[in-house]
Amino acid sequence: LLGGDKEDRRSVHVITKPYILDKLQEEASLQEKDSKTLSSDLIEYVQYMIREHEDNYKAMARDEKNYYQDTPKQIKRKINEYKRCHPQHYEAFISSLTAPEAMVQ
Repeated sequence: LLGGDKEDRRSVHVITKPYILDKLQEEASLQEKDSKTLSSDLIEYVQYMIREHEDNYKAMARDEKNYYQDTPKQIKRKINEYKRCHPQHYEAFISSLTAPEAMVQ
């Protein structure tokens, strides 16, 4: 008989503060913001590589500024990470590269 009483007590869920439960469910349903950022050194490195070699990853790997001896695939991954983490910054950078050429023509 005593074992039966304990099971009955556990099955009853009394919510004394429903507003906390509502708040937690609301926070859990929100989309998580991507807060990852890249170091200024990495951004500078990626911009230099794009400026000098556009999308030639093999040439980037042979560049003398490739201090860490990244492979073409590693450099491509860093550039894609830059695009993903800083999309507005990347777009502004790319448009600044194409703007002077448009003025010359």
